[in-house]
Amino acid sequence: MRCVIARFPFDLTRNGVLETMKGVKPEPVVGDCVIVGRRTYPAKQVGRLVTRQDPRDFTAGEVLRAMTQLGFTCRTLPKAATARVVDPLRRPSMMPGAPVSA
Repeated sequence: MRCVIARFPFDLTRNGVLETMKGVKPEPVVGDCVIVGRRTYPAKQVGRLVTRQDPRDFTAGEVLRAMTQLGFTCRTLPKAATARVVDPLRRPSMMPGAPVSA
């Protein structure tokens, strides 16, 4: 299947990707990932090995789109919700029963 990654067309096949990733140790996943066989790889690692390009030249989204078209399971991590932390030094008047203002 013809896939465009980093503005370059690649003729990728599912079996070709499986062969390329065979025996490759997965790096720790901290973002988007692709499941190849029974292993989970970071999207950038898969893109680097399959295209032989520098990972700075393409986005994880391009790799996810191509791998999804080839039938691989891809996952994206949801953006973490920012929790509002109340600093006790900035809010010393917070005592039981005191009204809470935002």
